[in-house]
Amino acid sequence: MSSNVQEVTDATFDAEVLQSEKPVVVDFWAEWCGPCRMVAPEIDKLADKYAGNVEVRKLDVDANPQTAMRYGIMSIPTVALFAPGQPPKAAVGFRPLEALEEAFGLASYTNGSGS
Repeated sequence: MSSNVQEVTDATFDAEVLQSEKPVVVDFWAEWCGPCRMVAPEIDKLADKYAGNVEVRKLDVDANPQTAMRYGIMSIPTVALFAPGQPPKAAVGFRPLEALEEAFGLASYTNGSGS
């Protein structure tokens, strides 16, 4: 896991994600989920590419069911963007970095140096 990707829990989600001044991408995953393992390297690439502009977090849905239920996470992997003042956007299933960037409009968060 990239050093730019931190774990969040039910207890820390509000403070680290909802109260963040930066957009936060959250990877909802579980240890037993094969597609989650496929998406993990893409999440690492995203975290490294957008370091300083977008925060990236992982939430284990088995260990933290309250947050997963709160956001209606029914399938994993689900990757969601929580941008300040906007409703969350979600992408369900494996998506490569480029598809996540497009789904969330991440280029707008790179201070003009994006793809």
